[in-house]
Amino acid sequence: MFGMSQNPAAAYKKVSIEMAVETADPHRLTLMLFEGARAAIVMARAHMEKNHISEKGAAISNAIDIVNNGLLASLDIKEGGELAERLAALYEYISRRLLWANLKNDLAALDEAKGLLGELESAWAMISPSEQSSAKTKSHDTT
Repeated sequence: MFGMSQNPAAAYKKVSIEMAVETADPHRLTLMLFEGARAAIVMARAHMEKNHISEKGAAISNAIDIVNNGLLASLDIKEGGELAERLAALYEYISRRLLWANLKNDLAALDEAKGLLGELESAWAMISPSEQSSAKTKSHDTT
């Protein structure tokens, strides 16, 4: 009646996510992409186990979208060289595994994609910008 959301918790979550995205640095945004893709896979798995076909498909599509239009699209192959090329190939593989999981209701493929994204997320988290800048400062102090 007054433009209020039917689900206040969902509205709050949406605003919270939008604020986090607006204030995040590129490093944190990448972590958020990993988190979002893995969360979508968790949802897809739950829907797959309950045989909720359309919800499973939507969750897997969301995960594929995050991988392709977030993680893969953010790579700079020219600047990143061989590492960026290898990451691109891995992201494409993850997308194919997700597609396979959707088509064949393959829980193992979902788990594989989630595991790969988790490993990448962990590695990304270990190279935080604050650690990089402190390492640069230390190397300048010793020269």
